[in-house]
Amino acid sequence: MTPAVPTLTEAPEREATAEPGAAETGSQFAPLLRQVRDAGLLKRRTGHYTLSLTVNLLAFAAVWTAVVLVGGTGTWWVLALALPAAVLSARSGFVGHDAGHQQIASSRRVNRAIALFHGNLLLGMGAGWWTDKHNRHHANPNHVGKDPDVEVGALVWTRAQAVEREGFARFLTKHQARLFFPMLLLEGLALKVASFQDLRKRPPRERLVEGVLLVVHLLGYAALLLTVMPVPQAIAFAVLHHALFGVHLGCAFAPNHKGMEMPEEGSRWGHLRRQVLTSRNVRGNPVTDYFLGGLNYQIEHHLFPSLPRPHLRLVQPLVRAHCNRLGVKYTETGLVDSYVQALRHMHDVGAPLRTGVAV
Repeated sequence: MTPAVPTLTEAPEREATAEPGAAETGSQFAPLLRQVRDAGLLKRRTGHYTLSLTVNLLAFAAVWTAVVLVGGTGTWWVLALALPAAVLSARSGFVGHDAGHQQIASSRRVNRAIALFHGNLLLGMGAGWWTDKHNRHHANPNHVGKDPDVEVGALVWTRAQAVEREGFARFLTKHQARLFFPMLLLEGLALKVASFQDLRKRPPRERLVEGVLLVVHLLGYAALLLTVMPVPQAIAFAVLHHALFGVHLGCAFAPNHKGMEMPEEGSRWGHLRRQVLTSRNVRGNPVTDYFLGGLNYQIEHHLFPSLPRPHLRLVQPLVRAHCNRLGVKYTETGLVDSYVQALRHMHDVGAPLRTGVAV
């Protein structure tokens, strides 16, 4: 029987097993959890999210209204609107992410509705597919065989995965560090394809709801573009919009775990070490927070997945101090350096294919 995967909202108050060799009694995480709870930081921020979602939806509507108006003139300058459309699409993705973590509302049904609206309807990205996938990632980050984000796909994350590649996939792996950002241009489309492919795994009722919303998005998106602009411009706009959207999301997710600790099979780390040692924070400012959707506070987010996004920066000093007291490495770096470290890891993974030296 397959063990149940913890939900996104679960933040265990006890660690089942400490890292081998760690000198500890009881949980390393429990004192931090109590501190954060006592500070009131686990409380939801309904007002913040109401304002944030309203502003985002108004901006979203404004940009697409501009697409209709400018596209109707026949000018190719309409392509310039693909950039703000991609940014606001990513914002909708971040809202769906927060709703999947139950950060926004106290009701699971309301969070589910928000995720379906922003994911399936506005983006064409399945909320059910993403939530299941993200559940497994949060339960075992960077753990090969358990975390879907380090499974073999277009990219690979270990040398053992690399040496098994053949044909064109082998070429991709050999040069994956150089090809990473160009490949992100396809990520926006890949997310939609994966959402449709996952529908057959959904329960019948869920499959119907999610499938209908995905189809409505696809037909509505195509109809809007083809109605207001010539076919060549509509195609160009859709390609550019999805390419920029994919790059934006990829740039938000890439710095978080790539190049960090990867637990070996059989490793039994406690919750705090499992989440902190596999995650990397990105140092920044309000602009960084905005464009990365708060995911630059990746350590805090993994420790407290249901923590409202505006509280992540507030809980950071508590987490950093707690890790320092325990001697647990807390990794934070600048934005550019985070990409350098991630790309260096991808380059190192492909080394056996470039040098011919076995793992």
